[in-house]
Amino acid sequence: MQITPGPLLAQINTPDDLKKFPKDKLVQICDELRQYIVDNVSVYGGHFGASLGVVELTVALHYVLNTPEDQLVWDVGHQAYGHKILTGRKEKFHTNRVYGGISGFPKRKESKYDTFGVGHSSTSISAALGMAVASKYKGTNIQHVAVIGDGSMTGGMAFEAMNHAGVSDSNLLIILNDNCMAIDPNVGALKDYLTDITTSHTYNKVKDEVWKMLGKMSKFGSSAQEVISKVEGAIKSAVLNQSNLFESLNLRYFGPVDGHDVDHLVEILKDMRGIPGPKILHCITVKGKGYAPAETGNQTTWHAPGTFDKVTGEIFKKIPTTPQAPKYQDVFGHTLVELAEMDSRIMGVTPAMPSGSSMNIMMKAMPDRAFDVGIAEQHAVTFSAGLATQGLVPFCNIYSTFMQRAYDQVIHDVCLQNLPVVLCLDRAGFAGADGPTHHGAYDIAYFRCIPNLVVSAPMNEEELRNLMYTGSIYNGPFSIRYPRGAGVMPEWKTTLREIPVGQGRIVKEGEDVAILSIGHIGNYAVEACETLAKEGLNPAHYDMRFVKPLDGELLHEIFGKFKKVVTIEDGCLMGGFGSAVLEWMVDQGYSAQVKRLGIPDEVIEHGEQIELHRECGFDPAGIAATVRSLAEVVPVS
Repeated sequence: MQITPGPLLAQINTPDDLKKFPKDKLVQICDELRQYIVDNVSVYGGHFGASLGVVELTVALHYVLNTPEDQLVWDVGHQAYGHKILTGRKEKFHTNRVYGGISGFPKRKESKYDTFGVGHSSTSISAALGMAVASKYKGTNIQHVAVIGDGSMTGGMAFEAMNHAGVSDSNLLIILNDNCMAIDPNVGALKDYLTDITTSHTYNKVKDEVWKMLGKMSKFGSSAQEVISKVEGAIKSAVLNQSNLFESLNLRYFGPVDGHDVDHLVEILKDMRGIPGPKILHCITVKGKGYAPAETGNQTTWHAPGTFDKVTGEIFKKIPTTPQAPKYQDVFGHTLVELAEMDSRIMGVTPAMPSGSSMNIMMKAMPDRAFDVGIAEQHAVTFSAGLATQGLVPFCNIYSTFMQRAYDQVIHDVCLQNLPVVLCLDRAGFAGADGPTHHGAYDIAYFRCIPNLVVSAPMNEEELRNLMYTGSIYNGPFSIRYPRGAGVMPEWKTTLREIPVGQGRIVKEGEDVAILSIGHIGNYAVEACETLAKEGLNPAHYDMRFVKPLDGELLHEIFGKFKKVVTIEDGCLMGGFGSAVLEWMVDQGYSAQVKRLGIPDEVIEHGEQIELHRECGFDPAGIAATVRSLAEVVPVS
């Protein structure tokens, strides 16, 4: 079903179409764009609140800028639904985040209006600054705009970029979309600072007068501009009783302004085009603006609510008729509290994902022992290392894809010092509809080469609990990876026990072919073995549990018995679990026919996890087909 847009929006396929409308039609266009997002997401799902919050800003930017020549960078893509709809993807928008459809994030190969691919936060200012410097070097007069959420501003990379931008003399406009929300509510001193600016009535009154003065600058010449700039900065500092953070980085600061007043935004953006140098516009917005349940309800829930009744606001949830296995993240959250109750040394750390990682369970139960450090993965890891030097045992929970951003800290601050930090990698493997920017494809490969670090993955909830317990008493760096979504054990709360580090287990005895799996994907191997048993095939199955150290004793048994081996992982094949097994086999002088199943050396797009597993050939049917091929058996029709 394709959603019908409003009468004005139906005429807009490009920003040029938008510019044909008089300014007095922009409010109606914003209303229709907002309704179109509501209509689509309520039926098809996707990110929601963030894009509703920037409808007016999106319309104003494309109305004023000469996109795509003027270049617009979004940070992150959660905000970009309106942008996609206005730039030629309205008719395809219902395929958003669906296998084979358009991406949920800006993507360069998808549209010339997507000037930079985004999925991880805090990248927009660096990218837009690079574009602006290149433009200056080439002698072109192009406006470059980075739209960054206040949550993304907590990432250290944003500050690094602003520090550089302040001395770049580039035509860069940073728009700070300030709604006090990332996915969860923002935390930290920056949030408090922005709140001070936002709520200072005196400053806002003076700011309006300064703005009027700046609008008349061109009449006085460069020396007067310099004087006015100094006066402006002095007024801001005096009224706020502190120096302006952005001004101190040599960024001209304007705002705060109402991010939902499209007419005023258009005038401001027009004025700012004539102000040279790097500058920042502070816009105050409401996440979920215009849809009451999202605007006034639990904004974390409405970040990506799934499908819902747009009239009542009821979010549709499947009601199972049988007991269901929990999500791995929830098993983590509850088990962490259980472990912390047993061991006073245990702490929890997450970078801005307390709900997504279920660290919020510990934050509620033990607020003095669990920390949301903001979108700051590097800091999260080194902060955890600091805790560990003082005899504590931090569980640092970071999505696999975001752990990539803290790789040096894992090596330098944790592993070289052999500190007991438990690194929990949620969303390992395919992330699903979020696509390649969020897939946790590489952690096995990039972790197993680091000295001192244990690399493990549970096949089910019981093993996750036991690996967490093992990590809590292991005197060194310990990593645990697990996927997005549910496990396989409705009765998951099992007795905690230690797993000897580096010890796998036999799931099923067999003959001819041995299947070696790591992590949750081993449950696909169980399904494949059941299918093959009906055909008279009896492969063995081993759950290795550890990529590093590998279970040498178990591998001696396997390669001593089997000449045909299949390895399965929901990670990259290059340097991954299968590679580790092959390296061990060669080093130990064995010879066997080994087939590795996993993520190939290519970018895998978005879709449901099972769709992506099938595409890569390690869904249950793909595993069964591989075993048949090795056993040289033709499948029964």
